[in-house]
Amino acid sequence: MASVEYENVGKSFGPVRVMENISFTIADQRFVVLLGPSGCGKTTLLRMTAGLESIAEGEIRIGGARMNQVHPRDRDIAMVFQNYALYPTLKVYDNIAFSLQVRKHAKEEIRRQVEWAADLLNLSPYLDRYPKELSGGQRQRVAMGRALVRHPQVFLFDEPLSNLDAKLRGQMRYEIRRLHDRLQTTTIYVTHDQIEAMTMADDIVVMRDGNIEQIGTPEEIYDRPANCFVADFIGSPSINFLTGAVRAEGGSPVFQSGSVALPLPADCGASPGQSVVCGIRPVDVSVAPEGTVQGEVILVESTGAESHILLSADGQELRAVVQGRYRARPGDTCALDINPAALHLFDADSEKRIG
Repeated sequence: MASVEYENVGKSFGPVRVMENISFTIADQRFVVLLGPSGCGKTTLLRMTAGLESIAEGEIRIGGARMNQVHPRDRDIAMVFQNYALYPTLKVYDNIAFSLQVRKHAKEEIRRQVEWAADLLNLSPYLDRYPKELSGGQRQRVAMGRALVRHPQVFLFDEPLSNLDAKLRGQMRYEIRRLHDRLQTTTIYVTHDQIEAMTMADDIVVMRDGNIEQIGTPEEIYDRPANCFVADFIGSPSINFLTGAVRAEGGSPVFQSGSVALPLPADCGASPGQSVVCGIRPVDVSVAPEGTVQGEVILVESTGAESHILLSADGQELRAVVQGRYRARPGDTCALDINPAALHLFDADSEKRIG
């Protein structure tokens, strides 16, 4: 097993700069998710780790060894691709065994390794089938089995669940995380899906435009996002943003946005008169008869166990999540209660977290 270190890694494709001075370390046996929108550089970084893209600037080290000029086959890593990359003319057994056969391992050793991986991934009944005879989830497990038998130092996953339906994605999230916990191998997982990141990762690296916005545990990133981008990217439904300013009322700070006034903690870090963006998670907005903010219902969406309510408060949209079924029609008015202890303040100019 091994740590993975990135030191001042940069990358350009012709005149297009896609990555700038990436530096961080993934500790041995950690499950780390590279998270961000399309084009942020996460897959490029993963491919550079695998040796499928050249390292133009900086260094990547695996287990302390510099990888810049090391051939992909000699990096002791295994990669699972988004499109499975299985051999259609080979049966499941041979797809899993392929890398061992190329290395001319003994047949008995190959059989033992394939059966071990198949048992681990619940593929034993399918070893005599071709990929076209499998479901999407089964094909992805075959791709994982092919990686497993190599016993690599590092597993790399490139958006492996994107082609699966919602139910299968949930199942495969569990299986991949369970596999990691059992094998305790360093894992780097690329996705744009924040649900995958929040439910699977030990640590999340949030990326945008080839830069790192924040690194932390899922709880740290959700509870204390470093800036507006991270706050908006993490959480479902997305966080509410209200623009306004801080004022003093009786010696205490208050956030003011039109007629919306929210008390702030004394140690919030914002100065009176400072222009700010206030972030409010939908779960921290509730409909209550004693609420201090007046809202007008725009839309109500029921998910079964919850109701997502889109409201207008003094011309600004707010989304609330309440338990159970909420019955209201567009245009109805309601009172809202916002938890002041759960507010997130960001500077309006830099969009960085305050306090």
